[in-house]
Amino acid sequence: MAEEQDRLIGSVPEDSPVPGGAEAAHTVTRLFLDHRELLFSVVYNMLGSVADTEDVLQETWLSWSGKNRRAPLAEIGNPRAYLVRIAVNHALARQSAVAARRETYVGPWLPEPLVTDAATGLAPDTADDTVRTDSVSMAMLVVLETLTPLERAVFVLHEVFGYRHTEIAGMLGRSPASVRQLAHRARAHVHARRPRYRTHPRVRREATERFVAAALGGDLHALMEILAPDVTVWIDGGGARQGAGLRPVHGREKAARMLAGYATRRAAGLDVSYRRVNGDDAAVLFEGDSPYAVMVMDLTPDGERVSGVYVVTNPDKLTRVRQEGDSASGPDQ
Repeated sequence: MAEEQDRLIGSVPEDSPVPGGAEAAHTVTRLFLDHRELLFSVVYNMLGSVADTEDVLQETWLSWSGKNRRAPLAEIGNPRAYLVRIAVNHALARQSAVAARRETYVGPWLPEPLVTDAATGLAPDTADDTVRTDSVSMAMLVVLETLTPLERAVFVLHEVFGYRHTEIAGMLGRSPASVRQLAHRARAHVHARRPRYRTHPRVRREATERFVAAALGGDLHALMEILAPDVTVWIDGGGARQGAGLRPVHGREKAARMLAGYATRRAAGLDVSYRRVNGDDAAVLFEGDSPYAVMVMDLTPDGERVSGVYVVTNPDKLTRVRQEGDSASGPDQ
């Protein structure tokens, strides 16, 4: 934390001092760092990309430090709300660039997985090791991709972080009535595609291990047993991995055959580490010391079968995944 504070203070131009001198500059930096975990979580849930989130947080810091170079800190009544407002608006501004990249993306696009240590919950794959997983699941992020940027911002702020509609209206520069309308549309859209339920962590872990053993073992019969009839499999290779497929695969038989065939070609020499990805138990596959894939399973409400499989193999989305934390090497660990 001290190194990060020194880095941020060093990024403020010497000819643009914060009113109040060095002590005020340290206060400005400390306030930003105190809220960085919250800002990271809000922006990541809006964008689904760790890299874009880090860029937005840097832009937020520059806006925040610039504001405090021009006016005393005392003029900002609620630094937390002010920082969230800056970050949300920078994230909304970045949405057009993110959308443009998606239009030319090869194959299914999945959010960049936020992999954390199974024991501590810390996210060592981000620029700030103090960031924890305060994010929605991979399955929910996929649903959020179908919302408009404003609907997604309102849903994340209200449903995930508990901000009131009047607070969100102030952040977005819109009326409370329009924010309530956005929230209603977003909530109806999300709940229609993903009804509310929560699987017990032990059940999720056991189902994850059973699925990984069947998938990596190429066990077609076991896959047919654990996959739901209407399962969908997404493999995001970004055009960089052979066999990833150009579109999601729907249906148990097609999915089982595809997973079994994919495993037969790719599973040899891969090590499995069970970690938490976006808050859920998941599997991270390594080829030697390099991350090869992140596999996240979505379960049916009873926890008995896998209803969705999200596999990220695009190397560009795995650069922040390190072979640390949970050292389990297989389902029996």
